[in-house]
Amino acid sequence: MSDIIEQENNSEELENGDEIVSLSEESLEKTGKYDSLIHEAEIHRLSGMFKEWFLDYASYVILERAVPHIEDGLKPVQRRILHSMKLLDDGRFNKVANIIGSTMQFHPHGDASIGDALVQLGQKDLLIETQGNFGNILTGDGAAAPRYIEARLSKFALEVAFNNKTTFWMDSYDGRNKEPITLPMKFPLLLAQGVEGIAVGLASKILPHNFNELIDASIAYLKGEPFEIFPDFPTGGFADCSNYNQGQRGGKVKIRAKISKIDNKTLAITEIPYGLDTSKLIDSIIKAGEKGKIKIKKVDDNTAQNVEIIIHLPAETSADVTIDALYAFTACQIAPSTYACVIRDNKPAFISVHEILTSSTVQTKYLLGRELEIKIEELEEDWHYSSLEKIFFEKRIYRELEKDSASWEEQLSAIEKAFEPFKNMLNRDISKEDIVKLTEKPVRRISKFDIKKAEEHIKNLETEIESAKKSLANLTAYTIEYFRKIKRKYGAGRERKTELRSFDVIKATEVVVANQKLYANIKEGFVGYGSDIKKDENAQYICDCSDIDEIIIFFKIGKYLVTKIQEKAFVGKDILYVNVFKRDDSRTVYNMIYRDGRMGPIMMKRFCVTGIMRDKEYDATKGNPNSQVLYFSGNPNGEAEILKIYYKPRPRLKKTIEELDFSTQLVKGKNTIGSILSKNAIHKIVLKEKGESTLGGQKIWLDNERNKLNNENRGLYLGEFFPNDKILVLTKQAYYYTTSFDLVNRYEDDILVIKKLDPDEVFTVIYFDAQQKLYCVKRITFDKSTNKERFIDEDSASYLVDFSIDKYPQIKVAFAGKHIKHKPELIDVEEFVPVKNPKSRGRKLSTREVGEAKFVEPLDKNSPATDNDDNNKLPPNTPEGTPIQMSLL
Repeated sequence: MSDIIEQENNSEELENGDEIVSLSEESLEKTGKYDSLIHEAEIHRLSGMFKEWFLDYASYVILERAVPHIEDGLKPVQRRILHSMKLLDDGRFNKVANIIGSTMQFHPHGDASIGDALVQLGQKDLLIETQGNFGNILTGDGAAAPRYIEARLSKFALEVAFNNKTTFWMDSYDGRNKEPITLPMKFPLLLAQGVEGIAVGLASKILPHNFNELIDASIAYLKGEPFEIFPDFPTGGFADCSNYNQGQRGGKVKIRAKISKIDNKTLAITEIPYGLDTSKLIDSIIKAGEKGKIKIKKVDDNTAQNVEIIIHLPAETSADVTIDALYAFTACQIAPSTYACVIRDNKPAFISVHEILTSSTVQTKYLLGRELEIKIEELEEDWHYSSLEKIFFEKRIYRELEKDSASWEEQLSAIEKAFEPFKNMLNRDISKEDIVKLTEKPVRRISKFDIKKAEEHIKNLETEIESAKKSLANLTAYTIEYFRKIKRKYGAGRERKTELRSFDVIKATEVVVANQKLYANIKEGFVGYGSDIKKDENAQYICDCSDIDEIIIFFKIGKYLVTKIQEKAFVGKDILYVNVFKRDDSRTVYNMIYRDGRMGPIMMKRFCVTGIMRDKEYDATKGNPNSQVLYFSGNPNGEAEILKIYYKPRPRLKKTIEELDFSTQLVKGKNTIGSILSKNAIHKIVLKEKGESTLGGQKIWLDNERNKLNNENRGLYLGEFFPNDKILVLTKQAYYYTTSFDLVNRYEDDILVIKKLDPDEVFTVIYFDAQQKLYCVKRITFDKSTNKERFIDEDSASYLVDFSIDKYPQIKVAFAGKHIKHKPELIDVEEFVPVKNPKSRGRKLSTREVGEAKFVEPLDKNSPATDNDDNNKLPPNTPEGTPIQMSLL
């Protein structure tokens, strides 16, 4: 064969772009067993073959293997599986091995591809009912061997996917059988199941959507109303579809696992992103831990029917920061792209999920109309023959058959002539086939023929025809009712599993574990975290950092820059200040005194550095040559120190020592040049007193959609927080705990109250004590406990009824049972029960059987007793804030 290749490379001529290869006698002698093949054709055209064959192959893969058809939402192998199952269907389960064997009549590929496709259809739990081990999409376990598992078509599939009368057929690959071109699908199956396929030169990825929401959207489209559809995944989790782009190319969906806090040292993952299994997710978590991105103690996989991955955290590790880090560095958050590609008009087309839904809805309407037309034709044919049969027996036309002298043809002609007077009673002409069919009736039918029963049957047919024609005339309303019927029959248990949310942007540098230590050789200008700089005797420890942080460096000449941290890097000599840099941080304030030029005035400034380009050098001074920084400090919370400044003595200088309080200076942006401190030369600057923050408290909001804190005026305003302040959280299950106001904090969905903690604020709580089977009330104040603790009875059957933070609350108690005739009572809670801690049991509301207890208008004990008694007048009680009062439903 090497000789053939040499001859190919030494081809003599090119004709019309085709390369002609001539084979010499010598090469023919050396080819051995290929002699007969080469003697048959000594010239082979090589150029052009690749182009033609590749296009044929690409077209085949696109049309016949990887991309679904828009009409039924199925790939060819899936369609052939369902068709084979319909042929085998007798209501009982069939061995998957038998189904695979039957499908091979139609599918020109191996049994493995058929088996895998069948298992995937079974796991989607829509078209196929399964029996046996079909694998687990949560753990990634595979299905059992085909001989051990069974399947059959679901009732849903039988109703929406099959109808031989509206199906178009084609020959199978070997011409021995007929198979459907597409199934007459009366449901947006492609969007319900989703699909993923890789062809030659293109791919298709359509995410699954919710069954009931698709039906609602189809109904909305038929009504001419707007609709929106978003993905829904069988594995649950959260999804941000803000960039979904209707599933078209360029769209993207962010998917997150559902992570909850069991306690401050334990996290639980109970739902995972679509397309992943627990083993892959755990592997990504362990790898992130090994790389130092997150701190974990161990991971336990307790997944069975439901996902349960338990993550144990080391001591002093923030659970909230770890949750954000899991989303940032592991597969707990993924962002699959979408590219909805389907076969339409026998070629691939990139369209939106809206177009797929509308196309499916229009097709469903057409198929239902076609079924009605076929039904009307069949009913009218039945009516025609039944009427013909009734006349045949009622008018005794059958007696024409008793005339022995007439031939068969004469008898048929006589019967046809006998029907002449009754033709106006029929809806079409009488054919010879109709007459022959009548004569084939056995003689015993004559005596048993029931005219009344025949008339009743004809009347029922007329009613059915009228109903079918009415439905056909109102096809849109009929289609809407069809979709509603499908939803009623099969929609139960198919509620949305994936919660739609708008995700917050997690900055990796803010949640990554500080797994390194930053060192700097101030004199030589080296900065980094690697082992080389740690061994440097002149390097000093700066702070903890991570290997993805940025650092900011200020130099004595007033220049500064931000750069990516490295193991060891030269940044420049005469480093004045270096630290980890946080972008958009407006609370870190730099206090600076510098000399403008060689002989210029002394300037002072306070500034923030928020947005900045990496590796670009900036100037904190005016930019004049020979400027020098005389004093510099970085303050993470806007602290303002007090300095004592010593000036160089000179004639006429009366005051050589001066104090500077930086709190008197305004904080400005990085481009500010500052203000003049003095025109006199400075001898030295001494720190007199460390200052406090001049930025005031930090205003905090709770983003209701994301359940996270922010300082961007987004969501519920919680208040202005100072370093020692806490946030109080009450849950619907009657638990309370406090947290810091760190912006990485996140909260569960069961929040009843979240507000700034006031240790003196009194909460009045009504609850049902399950042990005593009584309604109780208590007044409590909350402490700064960070542990999740219950503020009513610990019995799980006990529950919170209502609460109030009014100063003088009043409760109305209505009675039930044998005390139902007693008038409701009003209770002054302040007089009824004293203020205690959350663990107190409180006091029962009444010895009678209580039917209802609720808060009513609070008392106004600060109002004056009389209008004329000035001694009793008190100033009006002005509340510190709007009281929060909620009821559990």
